[in-house]
Amino acid sequence: MAMRQKSMATLPKLIQSMRKEVPKHSNPVLPSLRRAFSLYDQINLIDNVPEDQLRFQEFNETSFTVNGVKYEGSLLCVGNLLMSWSPRRFSEITPDSLSIFQTVRPIPELLIVGCGRDIHPVTPEVRQFVKSIGMKLETVDSRNAASTYNILNEEGRVVAAALLPYGVTS
Repeated sequence: MAMRQKSMATLPKLIQSMRKEVPKHSNPVLPSLRRAFSLYDQINLIDNVPEDQLRFQEFNETSFTVNGVKYEGSLLCVGNLLMSWSPRRFSEITPDSLSIFQTVRPIPELLIVGCGRDIHPVTPEVRQFVKSIGMKLETVDSRNAASTYNILNEEGRVVAAALLPYGVTS
């Protein structure tokens, strides 16, 4: 009981001393927007991608431009490897068309499927095949698939992308 009374008596003194220690700023300094933009320009991560890292730069109805080289048709990207991919329509995406993932090591954590112009659900067989390998699956339109691949690859994550050209509609 005596200890509690002693604590209660010292509490107001402690609060007063803490209030005195808080510095009062008459003119708080706010960061300059001009400085923030100049720092952004100096640390522009998007333009500082290593040369050996794949980066989708452009696309059109039938092709993709990756690291300054134009590739016609569907593409399969695993980490920093790029190859032509056989499916020309979404319906041609099968476990057989993705069979390369049975041998690729390390296994990508995510497979991003670019469905062309529109988003389509993959078949249960494809979903089960991808899951059996140990990857997660994301299906989006090809434009967003390429962009997502760029971001995750630049972060150093092991990802894969299977992309149909943007002009594919079914």
